[in-house]
Amino acid sequence: MDKPAYFYQFLEPISKELAFVARELENSIFTGPRTMLTHARIFVENILQQVIQAEGLSDDQWTNLKERIDLLNENGYLTPEIRDALHHVRQIGNQAAHDSRMFRYSEALLSWEAVYKIVKWYVEVYGPVDLTVPGYQDPSPQTEQAYDTTEIEERLKALEELLVASMKKPKEKPETKETNEPAVPALPEPERPGFTTIRTITYKDQKLEVPYFLRDAFLLPQRFSKSETFLIRLGAEQQARIMSELPNNFEGLHKHVKRYNEKNDENFFEELKLFIEEEKTRRQLTLERPGELFFFYKAEHIIVTEELSKIPLTANEFTGIPSLIRQLNEDQIEMVGRLPQELVILAKYANVGVGTVEKLFEQLKEKQQRSSEPAPVGSRS
Repeated sequence: MDKPAYFYQFLEPISKELAFVARELENSIFTGPRTMLTHARIFVENILQQVIQAEGLSDDQWTNLKERIDLLNENGYLTPEIRDALHHVRQIGNQAAHDSRMFRYSEALLSWEAVYKIVKWYVEVYGPVDLTVPGYQDPSPQTEQAYDTTEIEERLKALEELLVASMKKPKEKPETKETNEPAVPALPEPERPGFTTIRTITYKDQKLEVPYFLRDAFLLPQRFSKSETFLIRLGAEQQARIMSELPNNFEGLHKHVKRYNEKNDENFFEELKLFIEEEKTRRQLTLERPGELFFFYKAEHIIVTEELSKIPLTANEFTGIPSLIRQLNEDQIEMVGRLPQELVILAKYANVGVGTVEKLFEQLKEKQQRSSEPAPVGSRS
């Protein structure tokens, strides 16, 4: 996957942490102005901390952005333009953090412009002499699917923690490269919207990262062949109906229901791992092919063409599964296009198991492949 370009990419030689926080600010302007305004304060405050450090001033007694602005201003390090830009980011950011009113895109854009002035000043005064700051550009609304505001908040918090950690990292001395300080965690690579890790689930020594788009995903028991009954029983205890109900640690999960043991915890964890990978593949597919309709069955999928969707669900068209066809028709599902996207859910019908659903899927796949084959030369449409 190509790394997406962003305006403040030029900051990476100075600080990747700083550049990546700026990238998330840019992402949030049109999706969550409040988020952008709130976190822009933290961004510029970190810049000021680096300036204070570069100038050899003591930063221990200053606890907030205003005090740091005043310190640098009183010591003659700020021009009036930069001082005013800093106060603008601070004041509108404070409003966004405390005021429940709606914040406009125009306010986020004004803050973005003030941030640019601050960054330009910082790079020109304290950055490498060979680093050129590009001219100001207004960000453009994203035409692709954007990050949800909550996801951007999570990304910003993680990057801001890395930014703070990078400030505390000791500079390597020429005579030794050994240090007892913990290493700063590696910077995360840019993720497509929805793929940011929102939580981590563990089982013994194993870890499983849950992406943002699955935060509240419904855990359809039929997707977990070894754990289907276990999930149904857990669901009755309000323990595993949706992803957010799952505990952070799977050890002892079976204790919520009777007649289950640690093996059920292990099986469920392994199947959840597979479920997440399948869902990530599906989401990637829908992002790459927007507007397409799909049928999913386990790890496989079918693209639903118009021709396929118009095929009637009859015993003549789909052989060997009469009970399923009859029950679908009783529910007024009479054409292929009316089937649910997640085919495994059809196992809910009486006397219908996953084997029957698989037969339907295979026949759908055959019909789709036949409809995609080029017509013989000389045939008429």
